[in-house]
Amino acid sequence: MSLSFEKWSTERLPALRELDSARRGLREFKRGTRFAIRQIHESYVVLLASHFQGFCRDLHDECADFFVRTISTEMLRNTVRIVLVLGRKLASGNATPGNIGSDFGRFGLEFWDEVRKLDAGNQDRQKELDRLNAWRNAIAHQHFDLSKLGGADLRLPLLRGWRTVCDRLAVSFDGVMRSHLALVNGVAPW
Repeated sequence: MSLSFEKWSTERLPALRELDSARRGLREFKRGTRFAIRQIHESYVVLLASHFQGFCRDLHDECADFFVRTISTEMLRNTVRIVLVLGRKLASGNATPGNIGSDFGRFGLEFWDEVRKLDAGNQDRQKELDRLNAWRNAIAHQHFDLSKLGGADLRLPLLRGWRTVCDRLAVSFDGVMRSHLALVNGVAPW
């Protein structure tokens, strides 16, 4: 397991569970509950998207560090690392399937093809990740176009489903990159 995945499991997911607890606490109050729950749901979407993006960026950094480790000259090692991370889409854009595929594709693999090969369910998870990011952007920019959001309202089962999607994708991303880096470098990174 990568350090990035360990951080996802021990820090990022527990932070999201804390928001679940805050939501449960609101049920004790009647007045303003609907509005407060809506705010928590919207906050949850933004936090989930940001924690998942953080995981992806951490994993990409960890992979870049490992990828260049076997390059003998420091100058070439630094140059290759810069090529891997400079202009990385995960540094300035959301963790959409396109941005993730572009950034991890720098390591010489068709990233999403490998992720889908690892688990057939990842094809649907990829679509849900797009939907999560559409909601994240709608919330962040306060522009709700239900035709782009799947027409659904934010409900707890949807939020929990997205958390599961991100968790399962994190497992797959970790596994795909472990296998790929082991193949390229001749030794497993974690």
